[in-house]
Amino acid sequence: MAAGKDPKVLVIVLAGGEGKRLMPLTADRAKPAVPFGGIYRLIDFALSNVVNSGYRQIVVLTQYKSHSLDRHITKTWRMSTMLGGYVAPIPAQQRMGKSWYLGSADAIYQSLNTIKDEKPDIVAVLGADHVYRMDFSQMVDQHIATGAGVTVSAIRQPISLADQFGVIEVDAENPNKIQAFREKPTDAIGLPDAPHEVLASMGNYVFDADVLVDAVTKDHDLEGSKHDMGGDIVPAFVSQGAGYVYDFKNNEVDGSTDRDRGYWRDVGTMDSYYDANMDLVSIQPVFNVYNYDWPLYTSYGPLPPAKFVHGHHGRFGEALNSIVSPGVIISGGRVTGSVISPKVRVRSYSEISDSVLMDDVEVGRSCQIRRAIIDKGVVIPEGTNIGVDHDHDRARGFEVTDSGLVVIGKEQIVTP
Repeated sequence: MAAGKDPKVLVIVLAGGEGKRLMPLTADRAKPAVPFGGIYRLIDFALSNVVNSGYRQIVVLTQYKSHSLDRHITKTWRMSTMLGGYVAPIPAQQRMGKSWYLGSADAIYQSLNTIKDEKPDIVAVLGADHVYRMDFSQMVDQHIATGAGVTVSAIRQPISLADQFGVIEVDAENPNKIQAFREKPTDAIGLPDAPHEVLASMGNYVFDADVLVDAVTKDHDLEGSKHDMGGDIVPAFVSQGAGYVYDFKNNEVDGSTDRDRGYWRDVGTMDSYYDANMDLVSIQPVFNVYNYDWPLYTSYGPLPPAKFVHGHHGRFGEALNSIVSPGVIISGGRVTGSVISPKVRVRSYSEISDSVLMDDVEVGRSCQIRRAIIDKGVVIPEGTNIGVDHDHDRARGFEVTDSGLVVIGKEQIVTP
């Protein structure tokens, strides 16, 4: 790369995740395709961050039940070909032999043709299923300035939560340099400037292109490797003294507020997915989707505005402290503290509280729904209670988490 020239950056988004802990939401779709926040898919957050960072060459590596994800990317994420932009979903193709992706590093190894075709200076490798805002150009700038082999983005977390993350321990004299990378340690060491905190990996990496190609090629032939970016590739660089960390707290995003600056959520479990949705609905949201300076891009089709009807004889169509998407009709029902996705219909005398309803859910009259996630196309018959009696919910085949969250799968039959 010539001095003073902006680097050419290729972005690889790893979107092959099965998402077993989000079942039944992932029974029919890959985890990055799971709907979120009413009108979005989880992958929209990573892709929005990429394009807002100024990068336009993006490949999305898919594998598990990818049709829903492929369709969303193809219909939504279209760039100007005149300027060389693209978002290309690439399924596992068995280019290197008769095997599917064996891990995240192997996914890149089997897709090395995308790097060779584009000839970038820098490759950013990103996860596809986290909720956050980030300007990746700032991470790329640090990577170039330090001469790192790999730069790993990390977020500060309380040391009491260290056993839930891949934890990065830094050099006391050089806080950007990784001294150790440990998976879910129970004896984590706090940061030099904050002993009560640790740096948890966010699953985003930046490499010089030739360095990445060399690393995944060597890893492919390494006996005993699990071919994982976080488990194998990053520790190899750390052992060579070439692993560096990018502290997410230093990332400045246009339009962020003191309340949502530095927000990042790994929505890998049903409860964390639910909590992240609930972060959107307060008066001053923990994560602000109304930041127009760093927009979140998606597509929900040619839908009419939401409509609230009836206002007499005890039939009040209303929603409080909630997100209500286009195409929704709340007809004499009441919604509080909830996320309501496109084309949902709520009928008279029904009450929905602290819940997430996905596209095309129909709620009949006189229903009570509390702390529930209801996937697409579910029809709730008149007079049905959900989240009121958990034993009854389990008997009807609904998933109930330890925290009492009720989950109904896509198009699952609900008996009155």
